[in-house]
Amino acid sequence: MTDVPDRARLLEAMIALAEEAGDVVWRHFTAGCAVMHKADESPVTAADRDAEAAILAGLAEAAPGIPVVAEEEAAAGRVPDVDGAFFLVDPLDGTKEFVARGDDFTVNIALVEGGAPTMGVVYAPARNALYWGDVSADAHVAVRRPGAVRGSAQRIRVRAPGAPLAAVASKSHAMPGLDDWLAAAGIARRVSVGSSLKFALVAAGEADVYPRTGPTMEWDTAAGDAVLRAAGGRTLDVDGAPFRYGKPGFRNAGFVATGGYDPAPLRPYLP
Repeated sequence: MTDVPDRARLLEAMIALAEEAGDVVWRHFTAGCAVMHKADESPVTAADRDAEAAILAGLAEAAPGIPVVAEEEAAAGRVPDVDGAFFLVDPLDGTKEFVARGDDFTVNIALVEGGAPTMGVVYAPARNALYWGDVSADAHVAVRRPGAVRGSAQRIRVRAPGAPLAAVASKSHAMPGLDDWLAAAGIARRVSVGSSLKFALVAAGEADVYPRTGPTMEWDTAAGDAVLRAAGGRTLDVDGAPFRYGKPGFRNAGFVATGGYDPAPLRPYLP
C-alpha cells in the first residue's frame, strides 16, 4: 500500500461522500427521472451523473493528489493517467435495478493501491445498508437511519465454508459457464442479488462465493472487493491468481470473490 497520511480520515470522507451521493440517488429514485442510453446501450440517468458530480467534488477536496477514474467521466472520454494510488467510482451500480424500481442499486467508492483495492464504501440507499472497509483494519456494516443518522456499526467477517455452500449471482445478467462451474463445485444454493451487494453478502458471511464469468468494469467491483478483502476474503482471476486493478481500459474479465471457501479456477468453464 502507498503511504496515505491519515487512512481513518480518508475513509470517513469516503463514507460521507457515499452517503451524500446516496441521498442524491434516492431523491431521483423517489421523484423519477428520465432514462438515457450510452454508446454501449447501457442505461444512464441524471441520478448517475448528479451523484458522480458530488463524489468528484468531495474527493477533490479530501484527497486532491489522488486521481479519480469514474464511470460517467470515463464514458465521456475523461480518464486520468494513473500511476500509483487512484480512486474508482461508480455513482450508481445497478442502474437497471434502479430503473426497474428494485432495491439492489448501490453507490461505490474505492481506493486502489499497488493494483489492489484497499479501501471501499458500498452504500445501498433503498436498503439503508452501508458497508465499508480498509484492508489495513477491518470491515463494517451499519444501517443508515432516516435523517442521515448512521446506526451502530457492526464488524463483519467472511464465514468458514460449510454445507451447504451458498453462491451469490447476478440478478440481471446470464453468465455463460456459470451453471457448470457451480455444479462441479457441488453448490446447489444460489442467492440472486444485483450490483456490488454480491460482494457485501460474501463479506458479511451471508454467502460463501460470488463467481462471475462475464465482463465487468473495475469501478463495478473495486468498492465491494475492498470491503470483502477487509472482511478476510479475496478475489481471484479466472486462473486463480489475485485479481488486479489498473488494467487496460479498466476492464475486468471473469473472477471469483470468496470468503473461506477455496474455489476452483473459472478458466475451464469460460466459453
